[in-house]
Amino acid sequence: MVDGVKIHTKVAPKAQAELFTEGALKFLAALHRTFEATRQSLLIAREDAQRRYDSGVQLDFTPETANIRAEPSWHCAPPAPGLEDRRVEITGPTDRKMVINALNSGAKTFMADFEDSSSPTFSNMINGQVNLRDAVRRQIDFEVNGKKYKLSENPATLIVRARGWHLDEPRLTIDNVPISGSIFDFALYFYHNAAELVKRGSGPYFYLPKMESYLEARLWNDIFVFSQRNDSGTVLIETLPAAFQMEEILFELRNHSSGLNCGRWDYIFSFIKKRRADRGAVLPDRKDVTMTVGFMDAYVRLLIHTCHKRKVAAMGGMSAAIPIKDDPKANQIAMDKVRADKLREVTAGHDGTWIAHPLINPIAREIFDKHMLGPNQYYNLRQDVKVAASDLLNPTVPGKITHAGILENIDCCLAYVSAWVGGNGCIPLNYLMEDAATAEITRVQLWQWVHYNLRAEDGQPITADFVDKLILERKDGVKKLVAGVKEENVAIAVDYLRGQIRKDWPSEFLTSDLMGYLAVADGVEPEFQRAAL
Repeated sequence: MVDGVKIHTKVAPKAQAELFTEGALKFLAALHRTFEATRQSLLIAREDAQRRYDSGVQLDFTPETANIRAEPSWHCAPPAPGLEDRRVEITGPTDRKMVINALNSGAKTFMADFEDSSSPTFSNMINGQVNLRDAVRRQIDFEVNGKKYKLSENPATLIVRARGWHLDEPRLTIDNVPISGSIFDFALYFYHNAAELVKRGSGPYFYLPKMESYLEARLWNDIFVFSQRNDSGTVLIETLPAAFQMEEILFELRNHSSGLNCGRWDYIFSFIKKRRADRGAVLPDRKDVTMTVGFMDAYVRLLIHTCHKRKVAAMGGMSAAIPIKDDPKANQIAMDKVRADKLREVTAGHDGTWIAHPLINPIAREIFDKHMLGPNQYYNLRQDVKVAASDLLNPTVPGKITHAGILENIDCCLAYVSAWVGGNGCIPLNYLMEDAATAEITRVQLWQWVHYNLRAEDGQPITADFVDKLILERKDGVKKLVAGVKEENVAIAVDYLRGQIRKDWPSEFLTSDLMGYLAVADGVEPEFQRAAL
């Protein structure tokens, strides 16, 4: 064992033995000791910024970086091998079957996700690393119940999404401090695969989530430089503050950037959370907050314009719809919505889009192949785009708060939290694929409606007691919504949501709140558990 490094669980011993070599642990320790203080200072800066927003200071483009935005000469690095054409990207967690199916899906790239579609049990995190290591080496084939899963000759290009800066990894400490989940995910994948990927003509490619400032992008760039390989990172613009710093984020990563992505669901979550003290920023039912409403449309247009100005990919977002096998009519309606969404993206100028299910790939490919004849649309500079701060902050959304919308939010939040605590971070619900981002919207919307004493469309006051009553009424249906959830995990979800709607301010992330339960289940000592409730 490397001095100062301690693993606090015996979960998945085979994967631990394969991954936690002396060299890997030294790399983890070096990254932690070099960059942890910076990470902590950036998290404190987030808290300081939130206090400013709460006091009434409006978000705006930063004056100290105006020269970066105004300077036309700088551009990002050309696309790395395998990232020239990203017209369809499939996303999903890192279990072995999912990895094979996604790589074989026909999509151009696969974003293997350690973040919002994964519950970060230690088993999920390190067995996922083993699966990606085996996929890189084309050694991932396996057979179960007589069915063979075999990697195709030309699989999708692999991109890995690490966890966000806010998440600790409590199962591994360095000098008695939990390592960053971001660094843990990055370091293990990089250490075990970077050289092999380069040898095969690719490279270590990453999706970088939930950043809130260009200084957080600078930290990623410093880590890439420290690691001394041709890393490439696509940044998810999924927080409201980051939307005001897109060019600065690209500038910080310009030698390692592979673009920006519209992380639409987290962006809605952030819009509510960052403007929690603004009664004027209340949003209606989740279904009404579409990509065509004012603040979402402005964000999309600015992202495309920014990326193409700097010669880098402007990636579209996720349609949450999944195929409906037992109802052809309903399936047709759902797939027509997917087609409309992808058509909107490609005609707006996006260079690619996200899907959550292999059967969506032909729909997305057909639309992008028809409307994007080359590998990308960098040439479409969208010089028509003029987006002001007021456009990004425009809360006008046609729609109402309905009783059905309240129930849907309760069902989604209870179902997702119950599944997540049990180790499942991605669930189909009402023919939509729900992950942490969509669950976060439901949580903060319920808080917002209660906090501001709003009324539903039918005149019903949305009080904590009213929502509490509905939570208790709906809890028994959770096990029907999500197969295999345990009663004790439903109880955790119920207690958590009941507590959230009564808080002065909503918690930053449900994943941070609930991580303690996973740490307890993995046998972590109490001082590193950070229990939530």
